[in-house]
Amino acid sequence: MSTSERRSTLRVLRHPGLLRFLTGRVLSLLGSSMAPLAISFAILDHSGTATQVGEVLAAQSIPLVAFLVFGGSAADRWGRRRVMVLADLLRAGAQAALATWVIAGHPPLGAFAGAEAVIGVGQAMFGPATTGLVPDLVADPSDLQAANSLRGLANSLATVAGPALAGIVVAAINPGWAIAVDAATYLASAALLVSLRLPARPPIPSASFAAQLREGWTEFWGRTWLWVIVAQYALFHLIVLAPFMVLGVVIAKTSLGGPTAWGAILAALSLGSLAGSLVTLHVRPRRPLLVATLSGFTWIAPTLMLGLTAPAWAIAIGAFSAGTGLGVFGPLWDTTLQHHIPERVLSRVSSYDYLGSVALLPVGYALAGPLAAILGGHTILIAAAAWIAISTFAVLAMPAVRNLPSTNSD
Repeated sequence: MSTSERRSTLRVLRHPGLLRFLTGRVLSLLGSSMAPLAISFAILDHSGTATQVGEVLAAQSIPLVAFLVFGGSAADRWGRRRVMVLADLLRAGAQAALATWVIAGHPPLGAFAGAEAVIGVGQAMFGPATTGLVPDLVADPSDLQAANSLRGLANSLATVAGPALAGIVVAAINPGWAIAVDAATYLASAALLVSLRLPARPPIPSASFAAQLREGWTEFWGRTWLWVIVAQYALFHLIVLAPFMVLGVVIAKTSLGGPTAWGAILAALSLGSLAGSLVTLHVRPRRPLLVATLSGFTWIAPTLMLGLTAPAWAIAIGAFSAGTGLGVFGPLWDTTLQHHIPERVLSRVSSYDYLGSVALLPVGYALAGPLAAILGGHTILIAAAAWIAISTFAVLAMPAVRNLPSTNSD
C-alpha cells in the first residue's frame, strides 16, 4: 500500500460522521444477526416445527421485495437519513413488541410472521438509502472505497459475533431478551444517525413517485455494466447461493459430520468476507468493476467441492475463498455506483440493485429441495459451479464491464 493510500485510510478512520455511522451499523447488524436464532428457538421451544421456523423467517421476503423500489424513491425524495431513521424506529417497535410478548408468554405464529414482515419493510427502506448516504460522510470522493470497505468490515464482524452472542443469551436467559437486544440496537442506530452532521443537498424537484421511479429506471437501464451485473447476481442467488445453503445442510448431515461441519463452513465464509473487506481497505485497483467481476470465480471451488462431497475442511477453505470474493465485491461495487451514478438518483438506482439481489433468492430456496429430489443434490451443485464459470466469463466478455474506467478518473 502506498503512502498516499495509508493517509487516505487514516483520514477516513478519523472522520467523526463515518465513525458514528459505522458504530450504528455494527450495533444494528449485531442485533439483526442475533434475531433469527432467537426467533427460531422461541418457536421451537413451544412445540413449533422446522417448517414453521422457515415460514416465519421467510415472512420478511415478500414486503422486502415489494417495498424496495418505493424505499429507494422515498430516500431520494425525502432525504436518506430521514428514511433510515424511520426504518430503524419501525423495526425497533416491531422487535420490542415481539420481545415483550416472548418474555411474557408465547405469541401465536402470526405475531412472529408479522414482526418479520415489518422488518422486511424497514430493510427495504434502509438498504437503498445507505448507499446514497455514504458519499455524504467522506470529505473526498477518493475515500469512498475505504469507507465502503469499513462498511463491509462492520457487516462481517456482526455476522460472525451475532449468532454466538444470541446462543449465549438464549441458553442463559430467554429468546425474548435476544430479540430485545435487536430492538435496542435499532434505537441506537437511529440515535447515531440523528447525530450526524451532513452537507446540505439541493431539493429534488417536486414530481410524482411514478415520475421519480421512471427516472431511476432510465438511469439504471441506460448503463449496460449496471444491469448486466445485477442480472448476473440475481441468477447467482437463484442458481448458486440458494442451493448451496439448502443442500449444504443436507450433505453436511449425511456425509460431512453434521451441524458442526456445516457451522465451520459458514464461519469460514464469514471470515473470508472479513478478509476481503480488509483487502479492499488497502488495495485500490485501476478498474474496480473488472476486479469485482473476477471475484465471482471464487465461488466455484466451494460449490464444486460440496457437490463432490469433498472433506469438510476442504470445503471450508473454499468457503473462505468465496467469502473473500464477497468481501472484495461489495466495497468495489458500492464505490462504482457512488462514482458513476448521479447523486440525485443514487438511492433509486440502488433499490433496483437490491431488488435484483433478493427477488429470486426465495424462489431458489423453494426450488432447491424439489429439484434435488429429481436430479440429485450433487448434480445441482456441480451444475451451479459450471454456471458460475460460464456466467462470469460471459460478463467479462462485455466491454462495458471490462473497460469501465477507474472511479478516480471520473
